[in-house]
Amino acid sequence: MRILNYQRMSTEDGPGLRTTLFVKGCPLRCAWCHNPESIDGASSVEWIKVRCMGCHSCISSCKRGAITAEAEGIKIDSDKCERCFTCVEACPTGALERRGEEASVETVFGELIKDKAYFGAQGGVTLSGGEIMLQSQEVAELLKMLKDAGISTAVDTSGFCKREDLERMLPYTDLVLYDLKLADNTRHEKWTGVSNERILENFEYLDEIRRSTRPDLGLWVRTPIIPEATDDEDNIRALARIVRDRADRWELCAFNNLCRDKYERTSKDWVFKEAGLMTRGQMQRLVEAAQDEGAKNVIYTGKTRLEELSDD
Repeated sequence: MRILNYQRMSTEDGPGLRTTLFVKGCPLRCAWCHNPESIDGASSVEWIKVRCMGCHSCISSCKRGAITAEAEGIKIDSDKCERCFTCVEACPTGALERRGEEASVETVFGELIKDKAYFGAQGGVTLSGGEIMLQSQEVAELLKMLKDAGISTAVDTSGFCKREDLERMLPYTDLVLYDLKLADNTRHEKWTGVSNERILENFEYLDEIRRSTRPDLGLWVRTPIIPEATDDEDNIRALARIVRDRADRWELCAFNNLCRDKYERTSKDWVFKEAGLMTRGQMQRLVEAAQDEGAKNVIYTGKTRLEELSDD
């Protein structure tokens, strides 16, 4: 498997206390992506500013000339980088880090099983990305091992995958966290780089499975609320007419900007770096719009900014 990292004691990727495994590789290019380091399926290099002492050992060690020093700090040209990680070894302060590694399914399972004691009755393991369906064969094997060990499982997916990828993992999955971002296909392509046709088809398939053979399969829909991209009422109303009462929970996930440093580390610009947080009033109005269209089990999650008195 191509894995990124393990996030322990998570409370945001399913019920209870969980360990979330993030994998590398994603077919989408969401402009607001909060895990840009997970998009590339291969291992990559990150620069951590606070650790850097400006010795430029990384620059002299790179045979491809992929690393340069600019006014704002070290820049890494991903097109030139051949991922030899000589620069990581040359850095005396650990300011350069390798992100991502390959590991066998057995190795990953061995790491995840360590956390079983704190899962309790509600918690478990969530597999997230990137996009886990790019590794559906390995994901299915891992899910089966987890289920055989008595651990509750969840998968977090964009839904942009082949039907057989979903079919492969469903027998060993207790909960699907399903992203629905934009109802309009043109807007979806603009902001994510792909059509939403397959995503919506797979959502219908999951609903059919839940109504027929897997009534025990949990389904949480998650919609990122991004300023001037997905946050308009028309989008939420259109999504509500799709979701209706077919999810156990529909989360409107308030935008946050905590990933800005990730873009700095990967030498990438971020179009939303100056965007502010949503207000509580804005999020509540979107929840009410969804409910007005007949959607059930709608909530908003995430931190919101304080509102002006005039907004109360």
